Amino acid sequence: MSADPSNLRRRPSLLAALFLALVVAALNIGLWWWSNRPHGPEDWHGPIGGFALSAFQRYQSPLKNDFPTDEQLDGDLRLLRGYSPNIRTYSMLQNPQIPRLAERDGLKVLAGAWIDTRLDNNDKEIAALIAQARRYPGTITRVLVGNEVLFRNDIPPERLMAYLDRVRAALHQPVSTAEPDYIWEKYPELAEHVDFITVHLFPYWNGIPRKDAIGAALGSYENLQRLFPNKHIVIGEIGWPSNGDRHEYAYPSVSDEAIFLRQWFNVAKQLHLDYYVMEAFDQPWKEQLSGRTEAYWGMFNADRQPKFPFTGPVTEDTIWPWKALAASLLALLPMVWFARRYARFKLTGRLFFCMLIQLACGLIVWSATLPFQFYLSWVDWTMLVLLFPAQLAILAILLINGFEFTEVLWRRSWVRHAGMLRPDIPERQPFVSIHLACYNEPPEMVIVTLDSLAELDYQNYEVLVIDNNTRDTAVWKPVQEYCEKLGKRFRFFHLEPWPGFKAGALNFGLKETAPEADVVAVIDADYVVRPDWLATLTGHFHDPKVAVVQCPQAHRDFEHNRFRRMTAWEYDGFFRIGMHHRNERNAIIQHGTMTMVRRSALEGTGGWSEWTICEDAELGLRLMHAGYELVYVDELMGKGLTPADFKAYKSQRYRWAFGAMQILKGRWSWMTQKGPLSAGQRFHFLTGWFSWFADALHLIFTLMALFWTAGMVAFPQYFSLPMQLFLIPVIGFFFAKAIFGIVLYRARVPCGWYDTLMASLASMGLSHAIARGILHGLTRQKTSFVVTAKSRRMGGSSFAAFAPVREELLMAIALVLCIAGMALGYGTRYIEGTLWMFILAAQSIPYVSAVVGAWIAHRAGDKAG
Repeated sequence: MSADPSNLRRRPSLLAALFLALVVAALNIGLWWWSNRPHGPEDWHGPIGGFALSAFQRYQSPLKNDFPTDEQLDGDLRLLRGYSPNIRTYSMLQNPQIPRLAERDGLKVLAGAWIDTRLDNNDKEIAALIAQARRYPGTITRVLVGNEVLFRNDIPPERLMAYLDRVRAALHQPVSTAEPDYIWEKYPELAEHVDFITVHLFPYWNGIPRKDAIGAALGSYENLQRLFPNKHIVIGEIGWPSNGDRHEYAYPSVSDEAIFLRQWFNVAKQLHLDYYVMEAFDQPWKEQLSGRTEAYWGMFNADRQPKFPFTGPVTEDTIWPWKALAASLLALLPMVWFARRYARFKLTGRLFFCMLIQLACGLIVWSATLPFQFYLSWVDWTMLVLLFPAQLAILAILLINGFEFTEVLWRRSWVRHAGMLRPDIPERQPFVSIHLACYNEPPEMVIVTLDSLAELDYQNYEVLVIDNNTRDTAVWKPVQEYCEKLGKRFRFFHLEPWPGFKAGALNFGLKETAPEADVVAVIDADYVVRPDWLATLTGHFHDPKVAVVQCPQAHRDFEHNRFRRMTAWEYDGFFRIGMHHRNERNAIIQHGTMTMVRRSALEGTGGWSEWTICEDAELGLRLMHAGYELVYVDELMGKGLTPADFKAYKSQRYRWAFGAMQILKGRWSWMTQKGPLSAGQRFHFLTGWFSWFADALHLIFTLMALFWTAGMVAFPQYFSLPMQLFLIPVIGFFFAKAIFGIVLYRARVPCGWYDTLMASLASMGLSHAIARGILHGLTRQKTSFVVTAKSRRMGGSSFAAFAPVREELLMAIALVLCIAGMALGYGTRYIEGTLWMFILAAQSIPYVSAVVGAWIAHRAGDKAG
């Protein structure tokens, strides 16, 4: 074991660490400033033409028959009178006191009667309109019969014209109806039944970007002027939303609303246009009718506060400095600690990880504050409460992966590094008892392993072959006979029946171990070892603190089998990357092959644990807890066979994930409480499986996404598009994890781009199996121990190739159908819809990868290198 003393001494002052953290914090504040840069539209001075008025308060709604009181209406009218002398209403049956209150406040009213498919209600609205207009002729100066009636196709044009003629005959005030410009073009005869034309101009709903919106609105207005030169034109609604969903190229935001309206006010004044801003106050209840954007058209928010100033620059988020400061303060201490604690990293690495900490804290602040910019229902808040912890988990996984990324790429050198030693002279060689546990393994494969053990360049060793529960004598008898041929150094044991799976067999072997044995070595039944395996590594046991010497799991005979090749390189990533990262803090994962254990430490801590199916990893943790050191030597001292097919590949990873959860539950106090384990060891054993937890979260999120997408497609009135708040962190995590993995592979694993991508495919294809292992491990005590098949099973038909991935295939099909449903139902009109389809596609990658992997395994057959 060696360490670079200069690394240990390279600890910067607190001042230097603080300076680096402050630089990153300043960059964070600069990013918040840049995203909230003030915009400078023309100033506006003077009255506004008029307001379209729906006067429902924040939690009121006509859908619940909850209407504003006289006091609330009077307060709204007094507020609006300070900005404009004119208002427009939509119904005479809802809030009939408005004309009376408006008269008292000195406002002129463009009064509307609501017309829809309810013919009896239409008659009541018209009667009320006529009565109120006659009662308040000085206040109700113009009237509207219907609002976008033909646009909604509620009644035929002939009935609407009859309504208009009826009201015109009863009143002296000018009469009109309000429709979008194309309806007036479609029904030009409608103009003969009105005294003036009322048009709604909404460049936003036409998908026009804000910079072109004023020109588009004026173009529509001028076109109507050409069509109806003898009619006065009133713009009944014009505006821009401050929040909600993007519509094609039109994006809702506070600054866009401010710029559009201030530009419009100036243009309208120059051209003497008659208009009403859509609308006075935000109306959250409208979201239930027509989507999220409908709630945010007000010039004032639902709390009656103006959203933007009429002079000076406009800032999108007026409290961004507080958010930026909160994010910087939240990240400051972690950044200072990291910059000082890991001074042995290159400056680039320290800067990168500090920026990652700052980014995570910024996302936390952003996610916690963004909901307050929306009018959320109790359902939305419930979803937030459920999903916010998931977002925190995603950020934690990102930081954990980022720490590995930083240490592997930007370390100056490994602090803990062990290599091969000169072979000891026979007199100093520890006696090694090699244990080979097997169950139902092909005898010819085991014999190859025994031959390699017989050729070890080592004097003091024995080999115990422990066959447990193999019933077919044709399988275990040839191995027994071959051990007898190899001589007394090789001993064979057949156990039937025998409990405890592999751990039970190894514990039996421990009892049969030669008394003089100092070291117990374990290999799998498919391994071929190098002759110098023991000779060059047992010298590490001369250090009494060392309990384990571990070599990588490696593979052979895979080069010309596409499936075995992709899995071999997938395994290699952990031993080139993860094991080195963990070894820095004496926290490696001990695995049950190519490992050597000090016998006294093994027996003194209780032997192999039979309560978990990952007895090797549990032993390593237990030895660390006992105060021993584990040595990792990144040298390929032996090579085995990869799993034979995708079913075996999946079942092995499922077993590892399940066993990891058994260990997590069984040794929880060790990992969470101060004790013999160092902070670094607790960190790795507590967080080392977080990437697997991400797979479990992926499965849960996918099931939720399938349910929600089906709801959005089938019942869009009840299920709305997810907010960007939920989508952006998920997409960012997906890209970050992919980038981290590929960059590390290219830096550490000695394979080309093709093998890197194929290894990534293999890794992603295991996501569902890992997720099931994690969830089952958390909810169950035990599972069956399935030996990983290393020899090919019957190939079967092409359809049989997908039998091991039935669930993944169904999930992939369901996600593809959801994407198709979203494309047909929403298209690319909304940025949230497009992001959601992207997320569904990203969610499908692991399932598609599993299906592709199973097909590759089927096609690869028995080819070997």
